[in-house]
Amino acid sequence: MAERDPEVLKQKLADFAKSFPFFNLLGFEVIDFGPAWSTTRIAFRADLCNPNGVMHGGALATLIDAGITQAILMTDVYQDVRDSKGSMSSVDLRVRYLRPLTSGFATCEARIPHLGRRIGHASAVVKNDQGKEIALGDAMLMITLGDASKA
Repeated sequence: MAERDPEVLKQKLADFAKSFPFFNLLGFEVIDFGPAWSTTRIAFRADLCNPNGVMHGGALATLIDAGITQAILMTDVYQDVRDSKGSMSSVDLRVRYLRPLTSGFATCEARIPHLGRRIGHASAVVKNDQGKEIALGDAMLMITLGDASKA
């Protein structure tokens, strides 16, 4: 297993997020993150709205999914998956929409309460600029180590 410097890894991941085309398309911002947590956000924009003029639920679901992923990237479990050329995949993502977003930012706070050898669980809360919850999300993750872990 390679030596891991958390500050170097964090900078590398932050740089990647800033240049990732999909994140740029959505206006996805990584505010801060560490092992098993992240804070991310997207700004309200007309092109991310549904016909009713509120942020589309798919944009919020993407914010939750990407926020959860960002929270996973610095964990030791994910580093083992990466080093072994394995995979970690969301097998279930559930979103509960609580209120519409019509301006400002949707800010997602994601946490990873359980990350085992085969299964992980993640949760997220999305709030508006007034601190009111606008969506809740949780995901179940499947973890598979690759063949490199057997060497």
